[in-house]
Amino acid sequence: QVQLVESGGGLVQAGGSLRLSCVASGFIFSMNGMGWYRQTPGKQRELVAVITSGGIENYADAVKGRFTVSRDNAKSTVYLQMNSLKPEDTAVYYCYADIADSPRTPYIRRWGQGTQVTVSS
Repeated sequence: QVQLVESGGGLVQAGGSLRLSCVASGFIFSMNGMGWYRQTPGKQRELVAVITSGGIENYADAVKGRFTVSRDNAKSTVYLQMNSLKPEDTAVYYCYADIADSPRTPYIRRWGQGTQVTVSS
């Protein structure tokens, strides 16, 4: 089994920073793309940031210039550095990773449990 465990969420004042981590464990043969979504009640789920296996990054317009996604393949971890946080960044953040658990099985998207980020003003 593959599990993704998130950490780093919390309460922060507007203008502050948080760093989210998402660690994958279990039977991992290879990982492809990884990234982050966020969800606020009453709003559509939003893709925040993605990073390919080759390290190419992409971001939602709302977070460009403020958030940075990165990965450490040796640690099977994806990060989201969030700077200059705004109240509208308040959401539950979910990480994902596309993981194959053997050389002959397809990539399957695995999800973290979610971590709450609250930005006060």
